[in-house]
Amino acid sequence: MKSEDFQYIAALLKERSGLVLTSDKVYLLESRLIPVARKRGLKGLDDLVDTIRKTKPEPLIADVTEAMTTNESFFFRDTKPFDLFRDNVLPHILSARPNKTFRVWCAAASTGQEPYSLAMILKEQSAKLAGWKYEIVGTDLSREVLERAKKGLYSQFEVQRGLPIQMLVKYFEKKDDQWQIKPEIRGMVQYKELNLLHDLKALGNFDVVFCRNVLIYFDQATKGKILENISKLMPNDGMLFLGGAETVLGISDKFKPLPGQRGVYCQANAPAGLGMAKAS
Repeated sequence: MKSEDFQYIAALLKERSGLVLTSDKVYLLESRLIPVARKRGLKGLDDLVDTIRKTKPEPLIADVTEAMTTNESFFFRDTKPFDLFRDNVLPHILSARPNKTFRVWCAAASTGQEPYSLAMILKEQSAKLAGWKYEIVGTDLSREVLERAKKGLYSQFEVQRGLPIQMLVKYFEKKDDQWQIKPEIRGMVQYKELNLLHDLKALGNFDVVFCRNVLIYFDQATKGKILENISKLMPNDGMLFLGGAETVLGISDKFKPLPGQRGVYCQANAPAGLGMAKAS
């Protein structure tokens, strides 16, 4: 791929999605965009870039953006954040919300494994949640992956990645050579198309936000802006989960690490001595 073509597409992707592509990612761009060119009946990457340059067709630009921003996901990824949510964050919410309502946002829902993992945890806690009203909202830039998420249909390989066998038996149904998550779990999650670079206010407020393995794709300024916008949607004692390779340190003054808990952050103006309750 010609250097000027790479720079053009990289600039387009940063403008549209915030994704930062460095020159060592040429191979990634080529591998993901060649199928897009074929799908559109174009001769190759040169033809694809020329078409975008000349006519800026929105459907093609959307296809390119989706191809480059679609990332893999799997159930109960890294395990620890989900244990912390179940054993510490959820008990804190239950003790601190007299109105018996709370909302959880998965800010990069992809094909749905993360929000469905949280839904299964909440389903398992049904006895404690009697009388409570709660919502799980999953958003993503890619309409294609959100459509997959809504169907909740996964391959054998996908359900083997992180999903405990007892959860598979309890909450999934066999569909030919695939597995579909049951309607009772699918109905617990709302999916919405969303670009994290855009205004987030329409989403409403959230007590817990999972924004894991997303910020690593943005530059420092964009990371800071996204964190600032997320903080505006959360109460003082709201909890933010980031990926294991992500941090707020040196990026944003809106959040601070929760003492003793890796990967979990609270608002910088959180009540003094805020901790997380232990599950009883």
